Formats: sequence, structure tokens, C-alpha cells
Amino acid sequence: MAETIPAGSTTDGVIQVGQPTDARVSAPASYDVADFPVPHGREEDWRFTPLERLRGLHDGTAVADGGVKVEVTAPEGVTVETVGRDDARLGKAGKPVDRVAAQAYSSFEKASVVSVPKETVLTEPVRIAVHGEGGTAFGHQVVEVGAFAEAVVVIDHTGDATLAANVEYLIGDGAKLTVVSVQDWDDTAVHAGQHTALVGRDASFKSVVVTFGGDLVRLHPRVVYGAPGGEAELYGVYFTDNGQHQEHRLFIDHDTPHCRSNVAYKGALQGAEAHAVWIGDVLIRAAAEGTDTYELNRNLVLTDGARVDSVPNLEIETGEIVGAGHASATGRFEDEQLFYLMARGIPADEARRLVVRGFFAELVQQIGIPDLEERLISKIEAELEASVG
Repeated sequence: MAETIPAGSTTDGVIQVGQPTDARVSAPASYDVADFPVPHGREEDWRFTPLERLRGLHDGTAVADGGVKVEVTAPEGVTVETVGRDDARLGKAGKPVDRVAAQAYSSFEKASVVSVPKETVLTEPVRIAVHGEGGTAFGHQVVEVGAFAEAVVVIDHTGDATLAANVEYLIGDGAKLTVVSVQDWDDTAVHAGQHTALVGRDASFKSVVVTFGGDLVRLHPRVVYGAPGGEAELYGVYFTDNGQHQEHRLFIDHDTPHCRSNVAYKGALQGAEAHAVWIGDVLIRAAAEGTDTYELNRNLVLTDGARVDSVPNLEIETGEIVGAGHASATGRFEDEQLFYLMARGIPADEARRLVVRGFFAELVQQIGIPDLEERLISKIEAELEASVG
């Protein structure tokens, strides 16, 4: 299903009511974990998540008995700091919106802050390596980009951990920030995280979320606008394998006039009990005249036994918009495509790789870092070797 909504009109499936921000979540945003009830799985924002696999991150029983090692490699001019909980930049992008994010905010001891000075244009990416060393940990990361600066940041998650963490992106006026968040965990890891971007006047934010590893990964990318003219692009690639649960819950809060957003996530699934969840929430408030937004989710099911839940939501409180729409589709691997390639002399295994690689190629290319793109394509092909190749 695809919908495009010109300014001043509505279509079926689009809610035109004055609901409060995050009407589908069970409690208002808060830094205090006590403000969130313990989820039981019946709540709208938890109904797809297997709570028993969160290892206590959701109900307060998780104890910080492990750790993650964070290493930052940054070009000259970038400031890297480890700060305490009293640093004024922490929490500036926005409050936690669920109990796990609030638990992470209440439990971390030190935060990492990466700052790019105003008017600085980086020619090399900032690389943040987050490596799990076992056990349970809570974390907090801030990336701050000054006015009219330009930066690319890669956050690479590897190893084994049970991690709840919040990441904040503060994008100054006229600045451009691209963030690539890679979840390449060991198969036993659990990762729940909220990513919140505060986009300044005429600023640009691009997020590329890549999820492969982990037993359970539940990410909550969010965008809020601090002033008119902001632009956000949210891209995602996920490959959900046998027994994995990968959940991406996006929310874009258009509360400011003349801002833009574009969302495109693609996933492939294979194996028994593979479960992918994609929730795309866009709210256009009454004050956000001149908004232009679109969101897309595509899923490719490679084998029997895999399950996808894809739910795009669009709420509009003003008719004075440039346009808004969404599309979501899930389909099986098409034998016709395979036959077409095999009829031209391409072996079946290679033909399957080509189809899946082509499915992901457009979004992988959004990364713009050759060595990382090659690594991710290799990872996709390695996943295919398991049961498709």
C-alpha cells in the first residue's frame, strides 16, 4: 500500500485527529524510570517485543555486572570527552520515551561526548567502537556538531553484552551530520537503544542504521526539530536470521514549520522464528505548516518460518503541508527473478546473491564510506551462505 497526500487533502488510513505526541506509547516521556509502568506485552509499544528475552532491562531486575569498551578515533579538531551525569549536554536532545531508555538514563555512570566545532568540515569519519565484554551494561553517548560544521560518525557495535543505551545527536544551525550505526553483535547479545536527534535551523541529519547481529535488538530512532528548515533522512538495513528478533521503532516529530523528512528501511529474513518489526510513526502537528515527509518499508522473506510486522503510522493535524505519505510491503523471494538470471547462465546460488544484493544496494550506498559498505555487503553474503547460498 502506498499513499501520497497533497497539501490540504486526506486519504483513508491517515489519522486527522488532535492526539498528543506519542499517542501510541503508554506513558509520557521522562528521565525517571518510576514514571513508566513495567510493560507486560499488551501495550501498543511493547506488543511485538518478547519481553522475556530482554533479560530484565524492562522491569528493573537487570544489574550492571558487565561492561562495554568504547574507543573513539577522531580527526584533528574533534573533542572527545568522558563526562559525569551533571554535564549540561546530557538529555538536551530529548527525554527517554520508554522504561528501558529511562532505565539506561538513570543507570549510566559516565557518558561519552564527541564535539565537532562550528564551521569545521571533517574529511574523515569519526569512528566510535562499542565492544561488549559480557554481562549487563548501561551507556550514554552524545554527538554534538556545531553550526555550519559537517561530519560523518560511525558507531560500530560488536561483541557480547546486554546493553541499554541512549544516543543523542545535537545538530547546530546549518550543520550536516551523517551517522552510521552498525549492530554487528554476537548472536547472544541483547541491545535496546533510543537514538534522538535534535535538528537545528536549516540543518541536515542523515541516519543509516544497519542491524545484523544479536539475539534481540530493539532500537528507537527519533527526530525532533529545533527550528524551521531542518531536514532528516533515516535509512535502515536489517538481515534477520534464524531465531533473531530485530525491532526498529521510528518517530519523527514535525512540530516546526517548513521541515522535511524521508524514511526508507529495508529488511531480509530467513530461518525459523526470524522476526523483524518495523514501526514508522510520523506526527505533523498543527504548527508544522509546510512539512514534507515520506516513509517506506520493504521486506524480503527468503524462507518459510520468518515473520514480519510492518506498521507505518501518519498523524496530521494541519492541512497546510507540502506532502505526506507512506508505503509498506512484504514479499517472498520471487522465483521468476531467479529463473530470469539462471536462464542467462548464472548459477542459482549466485543468482540469489545478486537479487538480495540488489535489494539492499541503494540503501547501503547511502553510507558513503567504501570500506564499511564493502564490509556490510560481505556480511549480507555471509548470511546468505548459511541457508540461501
